[in-house]
Amino acid sequence: MTKPLRWGIIGTGGIAHTFVRDLGLIDEGTAVAVGSRTEASANAFADEFDIPTRFGSYEELVSDPDVDVVYVSTPHPMHHANTLLALNAGKPVLCEKPFTMNSSEARDVVAIAREKGLFLMEAMWTRFLPHIVKIRELVQSGALGELVLVEADHGQWFPLDPNHRIFAPELGGGALLDLGVYPVSFASMLLGTPTRITALVDRAFTGVDGQTSMLFGYDNGAQAVLTCTSLARTATRACIAGTEARIEIAGDFYGLTSFDLIRRDRTVETFEFDMQWRGLRYQAIEVARCLDLGLTESPFMPLDESIAIMETMETVLTYL
Repeated sequence: MTKPLRWGIIGTGGIAHTFVRDLGLIDEGTAVAVGSRTEASANAFADEFDIPTRFGSYEELVSDPDVDVVYVSTPHPMHHANTLLALNAGKPVLCEKPFTMNSSEARDVVAIAREKGLFLMEAMWTRFLPHIVKIRELVQSGALGELVLVEADHGQWFPLDPNHRIFAPELGGGALLDLGVYPVSFASMLLGTPTRITALVDRAFTGVDGQTSMLFGYDNGAQAVLTCTSLARTATRACIAGTEARIEIAGDFYGLTSFDLIRRDRTVETFEFDMQWRGLRYQAIEVARCLDLGLTESPFMPLDESIAIMETMETVLTYL
């Protein structure tokens, strides 16, 4: 690109902090504006990151002609409305995961983006990390043979605070949407959409899902075994087993990490990568690449797949 993308940030929570810090490591994008529901929050965020423009409303941010693309980082229940706000203002959007609260909302925002010819992508940043890019290459090359089994877990411990977003129903709380989306998306990337779904879901103390174990089946005979919990810190590892080899990804599998390729003859090849900061910058690089090429969605996180992932998680939650 001839100049960096000018990002407008909707929301000032923890993930927005991480994203803007990572933007500081690349040439493809920079944060130029932030919008919050209050001027005080917008000012504090802007001061922390030397962002020149700050707004006390999301409407003002999406109307700013100096903003090229909008990053939506608000709580899950606001993704649909905030994404539509930006799209209707003519702005391309990178929306945090989970994409929306349900598949109906996902189909809605995708339809509007396509109608307007605007770029839209779910911010599943894991897809663009160096180790995941290399894993995709190995799988596509046939290095693992036919995929047989995918395993992944994501568990984090949270204090039992009913006001915390992961436990608060009004904030879209629940382990699956917040944590389980990572292993579900990981399995989707490798195996596609499951044709059979079985799950065991237990409630947290506020009634939202607290712990879930999932078993997905696919028409080719492959399976995925996935777990998530908001009640304990798990190993957060992942494994991809094929007929010729397997890949073992160190925890946290969804972040910057390394992996081993273990062949059937038990020889091991280790792949290590740059671990600088958190890795959200790679999705910003992908957005810049897509916009530079005139693409309206990323081939590595396509919109129809984001919809399918929401449908899969909806099915899992029917076991609650």
